[in-house]
Amino acid sequence: MQNNTDAILIFGATSAVAQVLAKLHAQAGDPLLLIARNQERLESIAADLRARSTQPVKCINTDLALVDQHPNLMQDIAEQFGGISKYYFFYGVLPDQKACEGSWDLAYDALNTNFLSKASLLTYVANKVEKETNRSLIIVSSVAGDRGRQSNYIYGASKGALSMFVQGLRNRLQKADCSVTTIKPGFIDTPMTKEFDKNILWATPEQVANDIFKASMKGRDVIYSPWFWRYIMFIIRCIPEGIFKKLSL
Repeated sequence: MQNNTDAILIFGATSAVAQVLAKLHAQAGDPLLLIARNQERLESIAADLRARSTQPVKCINTDLALVDQHPNLMQDIAEQFGGISKYYFFYGVLPDQKACEGSWDLAYDALNTNFLSKASLLTYVANKVEKETNRSLIIVSSVAGDRGRQSNYIYGASKGALSMFVQGLRNRLQKADCSVTTIKPGFIDTPMTKEFDKNILWATPEQVANDIFKASMKGRDVIYSPWFWRYIMFIIRCIPEGIFKKLSL
């Protein structure tokens, strides 16, 4: 539980995993600040959380992909709570790879949402927390960023760039009182992936949210969720490029 002036901030609070995580923090007695684009869903989620906790649950409705709005957003955040102890970055899109191959505009939109806009927000947040104490940044990336594959390299590129950016940020902030955690989930059964066939490798939002919650409490550097993805991706990264480029992945 945080002190009276600190809150938990969730960028992309309407995502399936973020909703479960918000409930875990509400049950722990933490004040919450939820940020997302869909106002109706955001207010519905907030109402449910308020029924679970006596702590305040506040909302900001905005499109996080609009980087020119980030200075105003940071001011709005400062006005909502006296302090933020944990910043979670959940929002993102899963683009249609084939459509992106045929349209740079679509590819750019995906890269902007999944990486560039997060790099912008993380820059503002890092400059703030660097001067504070007992802060945590938890950024959801993906195993897709560990190696480029023909089936999703636009998405993978955005996540790979994000993971690299966060790694550098962790190095920068290691002397400050701020932990920086990279989360690399595998396949998650959410509305965003409803069209995909599922198998034993797929995790539930509850599984991943619990992993993230535990990692945030321990200030971990990098975690894979579920845990076995660390070993799967190690094997995939070890495949020689001459062989890997011939695979249909």
